Amino acid sequence: MRNRIFSLFLLLFLAVGSALAQERTLAPEDLWSLGRVNLFDVSPDDSLVLFGVKYYDLESNSGNLDLYSIRLDGGSKGVPARLTETPENESNACYRPDGKKIGFLREDKLWEMDPDGSNARQVSDISMNGFAYSPDGSHILYVQDVYYANPADTILAGLPRTSGRIYDDLMFRHWDDWADNKYANLFYIGYADGKLVGEPVNIQNEPFDSPMQPFGGMEQIAWSPDGKQIAYTCKRSHGVEDATGTNSDVFLYDLASGRTENISDGMPGYDMEPAFSPNGRFIAWNSQEHPGYEADRMRIFIRDLQSGERWEMTTTMDQNARHPKWSPQGDAIFFLSEYQGTQEIWGVNFTRHGKLQRLSTGFYDFTDFIPTGKNTFAAVRNSLSEPPEIFRYVLETSTAKQLTYTNKDFLEKIKMGKVLKRMTLTTDNKRMHSWVVYPPGFDETKKYPVILYCLGGPQGMVSQSWSYRWNLQLFAAQGYIVIAPNRRGTFGFGQAWTDAITGDWGGQPMQDLLSAIDDIKREPYADSTRMAAIGASYGGYSVYWLEGHNEGRFKTFIAHGGLFSLKGFYGSTDELFFANHDIGGPYWQDTIPKMYLKDSPDLFVQNWNTPLLVIHNGRDYRVPLEQGLQAYTAARLKGIPSRFLYFPDENHHVVKPQNTVLWHRTMLEWLRKYL
Repeated sequence: MRNRIFSLFLLLFLAVGSALAQERTLAPEDLWSLGRVNLFDVSPDDSLVLFGVKYYDLESNSGNLDLYSIRLDGGSKGVPARLTETPENESNACYRPDGKKIGFLREDKLWEMDPDGSNARQVSDISMNGFAYSPDGSHILYVQDVYYANPADTILAGLPRTSGRIYDDLMFRHWDDWADNKYANLFYIGYADGKLVGEPVNIQNEPFDSPMQPFGGMEQIAWSPDGKQIAYTCKRSHGVEDATGTNSDVFLYDLASGRTENISDGMPGYDMEPAFSPNGRFIAWNSQEHPGYEADRMRIFIRDLQSGERWEMTTTMDQNARHPKWSPQGDAIFFLSEYQGTQEIWGVNFTRHGKLQRLSTGFYDFTDFIPTGKNTFAAVRNSLSEPPEIFRYVLETSTAKQLTYTNKDFLEKIKMGKVLKRMTLTTDNKRMHSWVVYPPGFDETKKYPVILYCLGGPQGMVSQSWSYRWNLQLFAAQGYIVIAPNRRGTFGFGQAWTDAITGDWGGQPMQDLLSAIDDIKREPYADSTRMAAIGASYGGYSVYWLEGHNEGRFKTFIAHGGLFSLKGFYGSTDELFFANHDIGGPYWQDTIPKMYLKDSPDLFVQNWNTPLLVIHNGRDYRVPLEQGLQAYTAARLKGIPSRFLYFPDENHHVVKPQNTVLWHRTMLEWLRKYL
């Protein structure tokens, strides 16, 4: 009898222990133990989804991506087939048009393997940044860096060990690199039976990047269905024009004649991401109307390649339409759009005045998708509580079925906080959307500290996107309520709401942030005596501005990569078109833009009195290091409790594994100290 009672007690103890083990909350190191999923392609017969999973090793401070496939219909018990397992990174994977091989880049060399991962062999020793098969399988196109001579080369001749660089014009550095006279150019070459044939042809042969740097990829390049033309994106400008303008275009290159046509000629904003219709007659692309405005409404334009006529397909949308992709039948165009705090899949019927339709719903973000011939999509979906995974989206039923469960075992051990939508009345009587993330195990009878998350951008959207950096669940896991408002300037709430931040950074957008925090602090569970504001980029600007207009609301602040002095920012940032549009141009104009006179955070340092953590990176050329140094120096000289965290090898973001863990640990320790 005693043994039976003991056994029952032991089973009960183990069950309780197991349940408690599942109550663990998210920690900074956890973000680096998750597999990061990327969608690559769908097989020509629409049966298999090709994807990658990247795992990081915190100790070695590096990551490795391997390739997998899974049945689109969820067959084979939903178990992915692992195709590669090597110490090298694989990328840019796609099925050969005949479906008999998978091509991919291993490091930067072209390889092929059978669809089951066997018989892998290197095809070429050409260094490639990206590649794509022609639809008939007779050619491949690829991207390669090409060096173009510089007038300063004669001065540098015979000095191979000099570290000096000479520049005569602007855009001498961009994002996190200094100009080195190398440009990504587009080539094509013959291909047959796993071999490259003939000599490569540089279809640009000019010192301009395609795809555009620093973030453009193969989505900016497309083959025509007959393999006779290549459409590509390029911004053909240098120096001051490059730094102050956004006029990129879509070019059409004909392989037979070698001629190139600018099909978006006369359209002065960003034009990019060409996509041919299945019959090859039409080409769609993304286009912005206004030059110099990178947050302008993103439209979908069409060009009839027979008649030369072009028109917009999304005239009735008051929001962005991004990444156009044709249905296999050519009767519709699908795209992604930010909408009311989420990013959804939308479609438009391919008629002159096509009907727009929102296809997906729910508190999720869709971040990538591939239409198939079976009225389904292979898609990537995530949320504030779920990392990205592959889904099958079915058009007829508007349902999404999860195919991959890359992080299932891990997530079952982590307790996430609930996420709710909150609407707040602003000071000018507008309804503003926020996401609120509550601590795991939230008890409304208790009091919790509150964090105001200030979005960067300044344009963008606080959506249902899973982040490996500003992960709101990670902050909530420490016992904080996190409120993240979609203040003036965000996408998805109409273009007027987005445009309203232009020239008014310290005006209504700051009042929106204060409205959000003042609204939630009225809740009985919000501790109004323990509140913080955190953010990066424009979010860092917001923190510096709020430091000077605190009025006792906040106990502490954290600013990463924030703008402190608008004059200093204008004279040192890389893409001046942004500063010209949002701030109003240079500060030396006869009529000084009002933002320099009323909205620059350095104007209000006399009011600073609240503990401040400043974070800034050495390779941040978007908001250069001096901005953070000035803010930290001001805080120290005023005797304000403050700390400076510096990463010499990071850009505007912190992305290296151990750096990111230190970044999170420093922020969380600072919040614990003051909240």
